[in-house]
Amino acid sequence: MSKIAIVTDSTAYLEPEQIAGLPIRIVTTPLVVGGETFNEGVDITPEEFYAKMRAAKDFPHTSQPRLADVLAVHAELRQSGFDTVLNIYLSKTISGIHDTVQAAASEIKDQHVVVYDSQITVILMGELVLTAGKMAAAGASLEAIIARLDQLRQTMNEYFIVNDLMHLVRGGRLSNTAGMLGSMLHIKPLLTFDATHKIVVAEKVRTLTRAYTRVEELFAAAITQAPHPLKVWVIDAGIPNEAAQWQRSLQAEFPQATIERSYFGPAITTHIGEKAIALAWMQDPNRD
Repeated sequence: MSKIAIVTDSTAYLEPEQIAGLPIRIVTTPLVVGGETFNEGVDITPEEFYAKMRAAKDFPHTSQPRLADVLAVHAELRQSGFDTVLNIYLSKTISGIHDTVQAAASEIKDQHVVVYDSQITVILMGELVLTAGKMAAAGASLEAIIARLDQLRQTMNEYFIVNDLMHLVRGGRLSNTAGMLGSMLHIKPLLTFDATHKIVVAEKVRTLTRAYTRVEELFAAAITQAPHPLKVWVIDAGIPNEAAQWQRSLQAEFPQATIERSYFGPAITTHIGEKAIALAWMQDPNRD
């Protein structure tokens, strides 16, 4: 029987205690801010990043995880007896790491390497990684793990509200037309991933209050129509008090859902800006 491990990138924003005892490894995402290079989740905290981003003269940027790091992790796993490695990275529409590892897979000897497109990022991807890690630890086959991920992936959705669209425009994650329109009209667009897994403007609203309300309306419709229990996250970039308040309000309104908190770390905040907030959900893997 194959011994399976999971490799993901740091934008899954999984805490050490979440992956303790599971065959999960995380490769870091390099980011540059204020002329300095850091490794997300290793040598800079989100709070330190926010401070440096505010003080920096130049726009921060990221690069995909280093292939050398990925290959080193695979070698370590091979030495530990893992003959199969399932790679799960942020959507290939917003990062090249998926295709980079896919191209290098044939060079990794004595190991079956599979690269799976999460089609998303942050904690939604993290939940896929956790599911795969738990199934692998329990002895599930690769086919069973991928089938489960396929099923869960179809249930994912996320709407997020950004404070400044130009972060996404400069990073190439949103069209310049959409960005300029938002800045000129002072709108609060609701962004989401479309059917092709690209970030798009789903709707345009005039105020932050209305943006929150509209996201709640969309979620209310989703939870009414869902044939399964939902797991939900309020995700923020440096506004934990607002996020916690929204979580409490949503949990009171939708007691049937499990609503947790997560965050946008430095690599994602580089592209969406500080003070962004999102509501994300998917089928609850633990409440079938």
